[in-house]
Amino acid sequence: MSVSQSKDQQIDVSSEKRPRRRHLSPEKKYQIFLESLSGKSPVGEMLRREGIYSTDLARIRQKVKEGALERLADRPGAKRKKVPLGDYEALKHDLEEKERAYRLHVPVRC
Repeated sequence: MSVSQSKDQQIDVSSEKRPRRRHLSPEKKYQIFLESLSGKSPVGEMLRREGIYSTDLARIRQKVKEGALERLADRPGAKRKKVPLGDYEALKHDLEEKERAYRLHVPVRC
């Protein structure tokens, strides 16, 4: 079927039904990843059953690898909190004022 059959007659291709893209949850993607590694059934069979393509599986494997490397690169312990520069400058100025006021009111002992 062509987009236009003649100069006067045109067909609207946007109304034709297209296969809907399937959205997989992160848990389902991880399940597919694990099943592809298990070797219990052929990968092609699993792809047909799940309705995905081999490129989808390759993308899932890449995402799992990236996620694992990101998490393994993290160091244990508390994370440093990032403060916007404007807030930092305001806090620094406030602290300096308080330290100056403290020095003026506290007598120096020798």
